[in-house]
Amino acid sequence: MTDAKPKQLLHLVFGGELDDVSGISFTDLSQVDVVGVFPDYESARVAWKAKAQATVDNAQVRYFIVHLHRLLEPDTVKA
Repeated sequence: MTDAKPKQLLHLVFGGELDDVSGISFTDLSQVDVVGVFPDYESARVAWKAKAQATVDNAQVRYFIVHLHRLLEPDTVKA
């Protein structure tokens, strides 16, 4: 019997201050906060939510989740 690890569906969480909240252009790319890479959407969502809540007082700051697994393996079925 082997313990099969679940397939990693990598997600990146990052954010920072935007020039205009209606777009995705950062005020200063050197100040973009890379929160980390996570093995699944749920753990990425938890990290995203914590950062978003911590910066709620600054309306210009936004955090994003990028589905890295979709970029790395675009032809596979998305889970």
